[in-house]
Amino acid sequence: MGSPIKDSNSQVVFLKHRLNAFMDLLEAIDPEETDLDDIDRMIEIVEEMDAKCREFKNREI
Repeated sequence: MGSPIKDSNSQVVFLKHRLNAFMDLLEAIDPEETDLDDIDRMIEIVEEMDAKCREFKNREI
């Protein structure tokens, strides 16, 4: 695992990359062929991003 991101600019860049990756995933999914596992994985990704936001918010800089 990498070292913690402490710089606020790096935190924002990290979150932007994760959000862009998530948006790419959403665009690539075919609504007609998406199953419950795909939706569960997307929910997990959103929850991971939320947890990371909370972590960054609570981390002292």
